[in-house]
Amino acid sequence: MTGAQPALPVFFEQVFACSPEVAAVIAGRAAERRYEPRALILRQGDRTGETFILVFGTAHALLYGRDGQMALLREFAAGDIFGSIAEARPAPEEADIVAAEAAGAAAFLALDFLGLIEAHSCVGLAVSRMLLKQLRAATGKFAERATLSAQGRVYAELLRLARQGDGQTLSPAPVLSALAVRVQTTRETASRAVGALERRGILRRDDGGWIIAAPHRLEDLVV
Repeated sequence: MTGAQPALPVFFEQVFACSPEVAAVIAGRAAERRYEPRALILRQGDRTGETFILVFGTAHALLYGRDGQMALLREFAAGDIFGSIAEARPAPEEADIVAAEAAGAAAFLALDFLGLIEAHSCVGLAVSRMLLKQLRAATGKFAERATLSAQGRVYAELLRLARQGDGQTLSPAPVLSALAVRVQTTRETASRAVGALERRGILRRDDGGWIIAAPHRLEDLVV
């Protein structure tokens, strides 16, 4: 399996901004899990009794409608938390949690993790920040869905991906079907939106990646 999982005490020391001694206590309560790409971590509707913190890789929360259409509800990166969080009686999972690539996670019994929150203020503060980050991301997605056209959401996502790097380069190039899922539209719509950018010279393909040649012009199209 690919991917190198960092030592859990060192990882927790960074994630929770705690002392090495507290990090060692946290690591002692955790079970290490590894997942192949596309492996199911949690199933929609299940009542899990575990809290997960992603250590490396990425995972997606995927929601399926009655018509079988898939929507990307949330993305998780290293340091993000999911599962049963501070719940004595776990609620049903709202979505499938699937490894988007080779991933590793630390799994805790939910009641054990609640005990860590109660015993160590650094854990409680870090979890509050994790959940606030997820709330802000969800609010942003909802606002885009409510205010932007499907094409505008594609363009906003391209800008967001580019800003994770130098502001112009997307490498490797996004997979159109995955891009469509991220912004809750169809692959055909995403393909047309990207094709329109190429025709206008705003985007060009280069060595397996995409270059946004005129980010300011792309920003103007986010409507």
